[in-house]
Amino acid sequence: MDWKTFQGLLSGVNKYSTAFGRIWLSVVFVFRVLVYVVAAEKVWGDEQKEFDCNTRQPGCTNVCYDHYFPISHIRLWALQLIFVTCPSLLVIMHVAYRDDREKKNQLKNGENCSKLYSNTGKKHGGLWWTYLLSLFFKTGIEITFLYILHTMWDSFDIPRLVKCTNVDPCPNIVDCYIARPTEKKVFTYFMVAASGLCIVLSFCEIVYLIFKRCARCASKYKKSSSHSTTYSKASTCHCHMKLENLDSKQKNKDQDQDSLRASAPNLTSI
Repeated sequence: MDWKTFQGLLSGVNKYSTAFGRIWLSVVFVFRVLVYVVAAEKVWGDEQKEFDCNTRQPGCTNVCYDHYFPISHIRLWALQLIFVTCPSLLVIMHVAYRDDREKKNQLKNGENCSKLYSNTGKKHGGLWWTYLLSLFFKTGIEITFLYILHTMWDSFDIPRLVKCTNVDPCPNIVDCYIARPTEKKVFTYFMVAASGLCIVLSFCEIVYLIFKRCARCASKYKKSSSHSTTYSKASTCHCHMKLENLDSKQKNKDQDQDSLRASAPNLTSI
């Protein structure tokens, strides 16, 4: 596996991530990928060769190893790193889709046409939902792999001695010894702690995105309500002024009639 190419693909996510997302990506590459490539692969490199059992029964050692280690820690972590970083590629693909739509719009309507997006990398509309779903996917994948690791090896523990019983073709009870169990236990706890930290960061980012979206919607609602209130006040004042003008016109009309009657008091209708 070429981890440099993998890192190059995911480095573009930083442009569209929040502060929590950038910290998450740093934790993944510094505390997980780097530790995996530099140290963990070497620790688990000779695990099957140094899995020693107190029997020379042909095939017993391989069967016991497969019974207690159905999948190697190192391969499970490799799968976890691949699956947990794949949802981030959805964000890059969505931004690339927006860029492609923008280019097609400019080719069709000219370069001076109105843009479809003010900023293709800004988390609004569909991109916000894509980013939020990618966080849920990452959190779910992390929890799933931690559950698999916990279920297979009993609370992330690496024992020094395992007893192989009722496993053909092993005779009776066979004692098998794991190579470097303390060192493997330390690396296992370290990788589990790094995975737990990534879960916490993803959860914080989910809360941050939802809170920011709610705050934006609340501010828009306040602006729209204040605008409608101002408009209603203005319309009320305008109607009030119309009523005052009508009243003044009526008063002026009555005064004119009174003056006319005063100037010709002896005129009677025929």
